[in-house]
Order: sequence, then structure tokens, then C-alpha cells
Amino acid sequence: MQTVQPIRDKYLIEAMKEELYRSSNRNYFLFVMGINTGLRISDLLPLRVQDVRGKTHIIMKETKTRKNKRFLINVELRNIILEYTSDMSDGDYLFPSKKTDLPLKRIQAYKVLSQAATNVGIKDFGTHSMRKTFGFWHYTINKNVALLQDIFNHSAPDITLRYIGINQDIVDKSLEHFSL
Repeated sequence: MQTVQPIRDKYLIEAMKEELYRSSNRNYFLFVMGINTGLRISDLLPLRVQDVRGKTHIIMKETKTRKNKRFLINVELRNIILEYTSDMSDGDYLFPSKKTDLPLKRIQAYKVLSQAATNVGIKDFGTHSMRKTFGFWHYTINKNVALLQDIFNHSAPDITLRYIGINQDIVDKSLEHFSL
């Protein structure tokens, strides 16, 4: 299995949004939800309109950990949700498959997102990159590893820093001009 990375460049985040928006509003919305909530793809795909429309928080049981999670939906994302779901019913999946009445499958989400990433020049991208991008930018802005550790339900700060690629960035920077 490949190791995926967060998107560390805001220009590439915007390029990814534009690329996805050109292909499908659903695909664009999936990416925007992923990078703004930090939820795993397995928790995003089964969401229904009623889980997010008009709400301030996403309340769910995480698929992987089976832990309850209550996650704030930021104001900008609430507006995007309102617009995206305007023609949808409460029971509709947020990310419906184009072929069935079920939500998009993880493999199809991967194909759509990774193709867009390739098109804009992003390497080491997978569906988990959205969660890692959220974590990287949350940490970069807030510098609070304990808070991010709690958001991600990680057991230790070093796990969180390694997960979002900060440890590797620090190591790389320390070695860049190191010479004996």
C-alpha cells in the first residue's frame, strides 16, 4: 500500500478544487468536505443530507474506531452544504453513485480523486490525503498537537505529527544543510 501525503501547498488545494469542480459538483464537494472535516473516507461516503443540512455539527460513530464523534461544521462549509444540497431530499446520500441508489464506493472515490490529483501535479495522493491535509493545515495554523491528536483520536502526539508528515518535514529541514 502506498504512503500518501497531505497537500502542503494551498495553490495545489485550489487547483484540485477547480479540477474536481469541472468534472462534477459531487466530486468537488467530496474533496471540500474531506479537507474541512478531517473525516475518513469511510465516514464521509455514507453521510446523508439529513446528517449535515442545517446542522452545526456532524454527529456519528466512526467506522474504524467505533467511537462516537461530534465534529463542528465550519461556517464556510455550512454555506457550501446548503448550496450543494438545495435540490436534494433529506434521505439522499451526499455522495451518490451515478449507477446505483447507494453511496459512492471507496474505490470509485479513489479513482476520481487520484485522477484529479494527477492532473494538477500532486504526487503520493490517496483518499486519506484529504484527512492528512486537514491535519497538516490545522496544525500549521493552530500549532496545537494535543488538540489535533484529540480530533483524530490518536493515542500520542508523536503519532499525530508523524501521521500528518510534520516529523518528516522537520527531519528533512534539519538535514538539508547538514554537512560534515
